[in-house]
Amino acid sequence: MCRLRNEEKKILLDIARKAIALSVSEGRHLEVTEAREGLSARGGVFVTIRKRRRLCGCIGRLSSLESLADVVARCAAAAATDDPRFSGLRPDELEDLEIEISILSAVQRACPEDVETGLHGLVISRNGRRGVLLPQVAREHRWSRERFLDETCLKAGLDANAWKERETHIEIFTAESFSEADFAGRPENEDAAEK
Repeated sequence: MCRLRNEEKKILLDIARKAIALSVSEGRHLEVTEAREGLSARGGVFVTIRKRRRLCGCIGRLSSLESLADVVARCAAAAATDDPRFSGLRPDELEDLEIEISILSAVQRACPEDVETGLHGLVISRNGRRGVLLPQVAREHRWSRERFLDETCLKAGLDANAWKERETHIEIFTAESFSEADFAGRPENEDAAEK
């Protein structure tokens, strides 16, 4: 997982917002032209959309051969229109949205005791079913490790205790997450202070 500079994070957030607007308003996909070094890296991405702090779409890929910029555009459009848990967004809802992007590390096999709540995201799979929860979900809900494992199993359509069984695969990852709210009211030259 590459560490992104604030300028690159802002560009990805802008790409996500443009992709959502184009998909919702015109039913088209955004063609990304950004070729900056950090944005051309490959990796997993999730885009989360909230409206007035309520989840209204979250779609991602655990890994990808496409650039981060391309994956962000695709996942943002899909989160706005194709998340089966929600009805697609309407053009009149675009201004009220907050976008969050999570850039994922590589996924690795783990045991339940390896899971650090708040640091790790989870992928639990068994018999063709798979559930994925980002690290911030456990932080926001203040879940224990066991509760996080239970909830990821439930998301996969499994019994809550399926993580305790040997046939269940548990994988972990970390994520660098950032949202539009992180940059609200911040000066334009904050990257200089990071160096």
